[in-house]
Amino acid sequence: MDNFEWLNGYDPTFGLHQVDFDNPNRPRTPKRSAVYYAEIIRNNGIPLPKEDEFLYGEFPKNFWWSVATAAYQIEGGWRADGKGLSIWDKFSHTPLKISNDDTGDVACDSYHKIEEDVEMLKSLKVSHYRFSISWSRILPDGTTRYINEMGLNYYERLIDALLAAKIMPQVTLYHWDLPQALQNVGGWENDTIVQRFKEYAELLFQRLGDKVKFWITLNEPYNAAYCGYGVGTAAPGISVRPGRAPYVVGHNLIKAHAEAWHLYNETYRAKQGGLISITINSDWAEPRNPHNQEDVEAARRYLQFLLGWFAHPIFKNGDYNEVMKKRILERSLAQGLKQSRLPEFTESEKQRIKGTYDYFGLNHYTTVLAYNLNYPAGVMSDRSWLNSGSVWLKVTPFGFRKLLRWIKEEYNDPPIYVTENGVSERGAFNLNDTWRTHYHRSYINEALKAVVLDGVDLRGYTAWSLMDNFEWAVGFDERFGLYHVNFTDPNLPRRPKASARFYSQIINCNGSTEAHVCSYSQIPSS
Repeated sequence: MDNFEWLNGYDPTFGLHQVDFDNPNRPRTPKRSAVYYAEIIRNNGIPLPKEDEFLYGEFPKNFWWSVATAAYQIEGGWRADGKGLSIWDKFSHTPLKISNDDTGDVACDSYHKIEEDVEMLKSLKVSHYRFSISWSRILPDGTTRYINEMGLNYYERLIDALLAAKIMPQVTLYHWDLPQALQNVGGWENDTIVQRFKEYAELLFQRLGDKVKFWITLNEPYNAAYCGYGVGTAAPGISVRPGRAPYVVGHNLIKAHAEAWHLYNETYRAKQGGLISITINSDWAEPRNPHNQEDVEAARRYLQFLLGWFAHPIFKNGDYNEVMKKRILERSLAQGLKQSRLPEFTESEKQRIKGTYDYFGLNHYTTVLAYNLNYPAGVMSDRSWLNSGSVWLKVTPFGFRKLLRWIKEEYNDPPIYVTENGVSERGAFNLNDTWRTHYHRSYINEALKAVVLDGVDLRGYTAWSLMDNFEWAVGFDERFGLYHVNFTDPNLPRRPKASARFYSQIINCNGSTEAHVCSYSQIPSS
């Protein structure tokens, strides 16, 4: 146990058990290391934990294999084709430019590289491709007063090229790139945006709905609500929005999603036959000390604030979860406010919101350790976990299965599509990205366990991302791509990394890595 360490006193703590020296009774609490050492003793060694064993097998037939790109990656020529400014153009247009002409090409510039990008998708053998539409490219001022037909034509050409390659599009309506004209009048804090979003969605249903059978209304509403500029990113460089603003933004995001869902359900579904829902991002949270009830409750609270904020109204009862409502009210009153900073839905709004989903869209990357801290929980990582190119992203595949199982149990077993999962790199460029292969192999296997062992209704998996791209506030420093993009070359050439070949093998074998089931040697190199 922790004890008196000679000249250093009580500062260094060597114990398997924590001792509270401020308490006259000196209570002892087992640390995670005590639990682990007890397991070693019981097993007289270190066997592989059952949950860490690799599961050989395949996903169900017709499982969707996909890869994703965000709206801002496919920008290009915003002056040339009539695209309006988005909040990201306003935020950092100059650093994004890769050429000195008037096209203003940015990021991966898929705008001019449809054929090349579709060939990459064909090499991967994906059945689906998830991309986001830029609201400001379609509606330069955010409203339907003027429709940019050139911008809309780009998406039509992209969708046609995908369908010709027998790749189904998965289309996200909003991926944080709000038209600057709407931000100028309050953005998502102005409740008129609910109607603006509905009008934008209807235009896309009308013009693209015959060819698109999978819609995502909003990508990661937590990030859109809780970070600066109304855009949302957990990356360094954009400050968290204070006060009531995040909850007002979140309130309007939920209502906007519900209106778009009802519009599709009542007007377009019968003819177009597609699916529509929302994508929510979430880490998995483990208690820092599983034997400390306060840490156990902190982990639950973390999930309810991160994932439950948007999932509970949509997938349960049309209202915020009780953990959020109680905690935010207590904090608001303690700060001298007369009411909670969390807005309330009317009874009619609750009925309007409840059940507005066809599937559960999930973006997941990592796991955190949660501990009791006022609001809503403190989080940290285990120093033994593998790092990545992002300070927040630790390689923790075990949490993926646990989160999928938690969603099944918490939200009455909805069909789930993983719409993002991947790992970043920094520093020197290397096509042999063994760490990314390890990440996808491990995470996909945990997803397989969730399906086979836990009965999770998982229907698709999407790797993030197709190619290295602009990662919001961190720019080009963090690279998530299966394909490398040389941003110093005006032609932006793409080259497959080792992980691209591995992912194509996983797809070809429908998740199996069993040699006698699927021979990798028969798969041609990308």
